[in-house]
Amino acid sequence: MIQEKIMVNDVLSSVKSSLTFYANTISECANPTLRSAIQQIRNNDEVSQYKLFQIAQAKGYYKPALMAKDDEIQQTKSQLTGQ
Repeated sequence: MIQEKIMVNDVLSSVKSSLTFYANTISECANPTLRSAIQQIRNNDEVSQYKLFQIAQAKGYYKPALMAKDDEIQQTKSQLTGQ
């Protein structure tokens, strides 16, 4: 039987892939009604993904990268904005 950790990480990976697909589709969609429908689907998937992420993190199945320090954030922001 597949372990819960493997199933949770597999679903997280699948949802992240779907979110990328939706973003690409939305950016190329000319029909406003279809675009809006896909945006709503993406938004619902983002909410579900975050809930699953929280469960995985709480159970120790997923360890996100360490949070950046404020000076690192400012440095990256400066590099990207040219300021």
